[in-house]
Amino acid sequence: MRHIRTAARALIILDQKVLAIKMRDKTGIFYILPGGGQRHGESFKDTLIRECLEEIRTDVEVGELAYVREYIGKNHEFFLAHSGFHQVENVFYCSLPNPQNIVFTAKSDKKQIGVEWIPLEDLHARRFLPKAIKPFFKGGKFEACSNYLGDVN
Repeated sequence: MRHIRTAARALIILDQKVLAIKMRDKTGIFYILPGGGQRHGESFKDTLIRECLEEIRTDVEVGELAYVREYIGKNHEFFLAHSGFHQVENVFYCSLPNPQNIVFTAKSDKKQIGVEWIPLEDLHARRFLPKAIKPFFKGGKFEACSNYLGDVN
């Protein structure tokens, strides 16, 4: 029996830019929001604090829930590699007490190659995942059509 993985991600917007993790795999470069899988006994807030320390090497202040999305791998472009993967992501508005302290080190995720502030006006031209959220970045803000986005990528 396969399990559903829960995860928490940080939506950090500052000066008309969104903070993203720059990743590379055999398909090329792509960007995702900071965060990752929740551990047993860990709250989503604690997951985000731990994951952001691992990925961007700085503290985050976790705010309100922005949206929830599911990712059922067999239904999307990476279905060959993700056919048995099902994740529920809880994405929270976050802020950085010290935005200048962001650091990337090679000890981060094996596919992570950097950390980048992406200008919101450039987001459409980047391979940013999940691509389904790109239209919700408007006027320097993020405004989802619903708190639950469903199974999207």
